[in-house]
Amino acid sequence: MENYSSWIGRNETRQDVATLQPALALGATLDRATIFLNGRSELPPLSHWLYFLSTAPMSRLGTDGHPRRGDFLPPISLPRRMWAGSRIDFLVPIVIGAPIERTSTIVRVNEKRGRSGTLCFVTLLHEVKVDSILAVREEQDIVYREASPLGDPLTKGVAVTESAALASPDWTRTVMPDPVLLFRYSALTFNGHRIHYDRDYATKEEGYPGLVVHGPLQATLLLDLISRSRPAATVRKFSFRAKNPLFDGKPLELCASLSGHMVKLWTVQSAHVGIEADAELE
Repeated sequence: MENYSSWIGRNETRQDVATLQPALALGATLDRATIFLNGRSELPPLSHWLYFLSTAPMSRLGTDGHPRRGDFLPPISLPRRMWAGSRIDFLVPIVIGAPIERTSTIVRVNEKRGRSGTLCFVTLLHEVKVDSILAVREEQDIVYREASPLGDPLTKGVAVTESAALASPDWTRTVMPDPVLLFRYSALTFNGHRIHYDRDYATKEEGYPGLVVHGPLQATLLLDLISRSRPAATVRKFSFRAKNPLFDGKPLELCASLSGHMVKLWTVQSAHVGIEADAELE
């Protein structure tokens, strides 16, 4: 087991401006092209993912399309990487046009043994400020794992036995995750990971049966479900956990179950849960 303790506490800070165009493009991608044109001056929750984008040059990319490791993130040798989940507090609104700053800090690095072999979890703390005021606080979990053999069941999803998907949802919506939707979201977030848009790479190199639907895209679609179902609600806290990969070409169900000001959310496709999430409303 490798020792990455010297990487804990490492941080980086980036500046950006909360311009309108990325939010408009996200609205169009969610099929809500006019949502930000009705006198709204604040970005919706999770819009901070559209800013502070990594702009690694082509010469610094790995074969999977991710930036090579060892600059900010530790040089973990496990070849596969995914966004495993996040826990987010929305503290104050981000106003369109405001200068914004994000400081990211490595807070934990843990290796474990799982059903797919060795796993390494890296937890980052992201703090987004507007005029020196903390607006968004996010803990992000990234997991690195061994490459799975082609055809391994891990890459094809695991049947649901115990999950929030067994509950009866109060709100639902069906989305068809086609290649254009996945490409648009990759472009919006400057995400070069080839499993989302390069079918040959996704199927022949990483062994998936199709293009993989981004976990953050699913999370964004779930918060959009709240916005469509309860437009006046304000989301104060949100967390999500990746459970299984979901793929293009089959309907994806967005589901939400309410209990007071708390909402349980999940995505499901062909009896496989993609992500599970929780939101706290005001």
